[in-house]
This record gives sequence, C-alpha cells and structure tokens, in this order.
Amino acid sequence: MNLIGRIEAYTDELTAIRRDLHAHPELGFEEVRTSGIVAALLESWGIETHRNIGKTGVVGVLKGNRPGKTVGLRADMDALPIEEQTNLPYSSQTPGVMHACGHDGHTTMLLGAARYLGETRDFAGTVVFIFQPAEEGLGGARAMLAEGLFQRFPCDEVYGLHNRPGAPQNQVRITPGIAMAGADFFDIRITGRGSHGARPQESRDPIVAATALVQALQSVVSRSLDPLDSAVVSVTQIHSGAAYNVIPGDAVIAGTSRMFSDTIRRLIRERIRALAAGIAAGYGVEVDVDIREVFGVLENDERLSHDFAELARGVVGAENFGVGDRPSTGSEDFADMLRAVPGAYFTVGHEGTAMLHNAAFTFDDAILPVGATLLARIAERRAAL
Repeated sequence: MNLIGRIEAYTDELTAIRRDLHAHPELGFEEVRTSGIVAALLESWGIETHRNIGKTGVVGVLKGNRPGKTVGLRADMDALPIEEQTNLPYSSQTPGVMHACGHDGHTTMLLGAARYLGETRDFAGTVVFIFQPAEEGLGGARAMLAEGLFQRFPCDEVYGLHNRPGAPQNQVRITPGIAMAGADFFDIRITGRGSHGARPQESRDPIVAATALVQALQSVVSRSLDPLDSAVVSVTQIHSGAAYNVIPGDAVIAGTSRMFSDTIRRLIRERIRALAAGIAAGYGVEVDVDIREVFGVLENDERLSHDFAELARGVVGAENFGVGDRPSTGSEDFADMLRAVPGAYFTVGHEGTAMLHNAAFTFDDAILPVGATLLARIAERRAAL
C-alpha cells in the first residue's frame, strides 16, 4: 500500500465525519444537513463552494498552481429508507432511514481528498468536487446535469467510486467499457370489479389477473431475449385488498428491469406492454403500464480505465488490483455523468458479510484513506496530462 501520509493522518477525523453522517442519514433531495456539512468543510479549506445544485447538491472548485486539465471527482450523499439493525453506537438516529449503501463513506472519502488538495495545492489544472444528491433511483445526477453542472463547471474527465463489501479489503476493481446495467422501474395498475368474496362470479378479479401477469413477465427474458444477451425482470411489489371477504377492485404490481443496451431496453418494454394487454383482454380488466428509465447503462471509457488501472496499482499494489471481465446487473446514476463527460467508475473492497441495501450493512472505516488517496491521485495525475 502506498497511501498519502497526509491523508492517513486524517484517518481519525475522517472516521468521525463518516460516523456523524451515518448517524444522521437523509433521503434523496433531503440532504440538507449533509450538504451543509460538506459545504462548510470545503469553505473552511479555502475551496470555492457552490450550493443547491440539483436541489441539495454541492460543487467545490479548486485551482492548482500550474495549467492543466479539469478533472471532476464525484461522491453521492443520500441514504435509503431502511430501518438500521446494526446496533452500532453511531447507528442511525432517524427512524426508517439508513446509510445502507455506503454513501456516507463515499462523501467522506471525497472530503478527505478535497482537504489534502486544498492544503497542498501542488497540482496542475483544476479539480471539481461533485457531491451529488439522490443517487438511489431519484435522479440526482440528472438533476445536477439539468441545472448545467458541466456547463457551469466544465470537466475534461470525471471519476467516481463505490465501496464493495465482501470483496478482499482494499481490493480495487474496474471494468473497462460497459460496467453496470441500465434500469427501468415499472408500475402496473390492474383495474377490475370488486365483489363479495363469496360471490367471485360477480367480480373481475384483479388479483387473479395480477398473479397471471407476474408469471407471464418471467417469460420476457427466458423467451424473448437471445440466450447470449443478459437482462433481468423482477417484480418486487404487489399491493391489493384489505379484507378477508372482499375481492378488491384493483391491484398494483411494480418492479424493475435491468439491461446492457438500449435495444434490449426497448424490447423488454415492448414485451411488458404486450403481455399486459393480453392479460387485460383475457381477464376482462383494464391494465395501465407506466415504465420509466431510472438509470442509463454505465460505460467506462476504455482508455481512461486502463490509465486508472496503472494509477491504482501504484496506490494499492498489483496484488490488490483487478480488472473486471463482466458487468454488474446493479445500476448507478453516475452513468448519466459518464454520458456527458468521459471518465471511469471503480470499486474498493472492504470487510463485512452484509451486502449493500441490507439493514445489517456496515461500512469499513479502514478504507477511508484508501479511497481518499485514490481520488487525490486521480486529480494530481490526470489533470497534469
């Protein structure tokens, strides 16, 4: 390991910041306290700070001591609607909200890099620190982009990272090219006719139609896609009824689809709508389908990924670096920033048996100086090229 000594010296302070953010999680577009802390710290380090970009987003701008490129570094700030079950002394103090994805760690890592660069200022070009709200399916990246993120703060390259529980500690990985799936969310409302539970012949039962549709949706991937293409269609919610003896008038199912190309995205949408129309005709109900894109396909720039690989090996050692050979079906809205500016997204492994989005998830504070060093080195080396 070849960490920046100055950042290693911040470890206790970074841990305190991370645990404070963890104890006070905020959902997407509600990160008022979090963004306030971020902005105040950036300002205290003499970094030009801009607030309320994409509602609660924060951007810091820091110029080096010689000409060079402009490099963007991005971290997400939002938490998830999960009741924490870790029993840690710094567990969430907000009922039903938890940093179960490590965004508190991402924010802290970027703060560590910003402090170091703000104190040394020994780099070329300009660094843009992007603290993004609402990554968890609410469109925080798109909100910042819609408010002119890269028009106001033009970047030649942009980089982001994510923690990876269950991977070897300090292992850094990057997947050149397509690295993460795009995602749609869907809501399907089935409107039938309710009746007494003892007289089903008088109903147009939406629950029967809904369960038939759930089963039919399982054929979208298995019977519509080329076997060599990858995709996921998952129904994750069913809502209907409130009594034992009443057949309800409607039902709602919801879920997500994941894919690695817009062609497959279109095909999945067409099949969902066609199956819904068939169920409507077959069961005598109305079916309304709402499908919306939430995440684009995340595609790392091939050249920048390989350049990052060389940099990462210099920080964590060749034994702790790996190149991914297959994309993840998870999704990440940093994809939208990569559509606007070339860049790369990588992961840092850490200890822990609970996976992301789990009420028992714990972030390993030992990787804070690792992530902060990687981000700082990206700024120092990429801006000078």
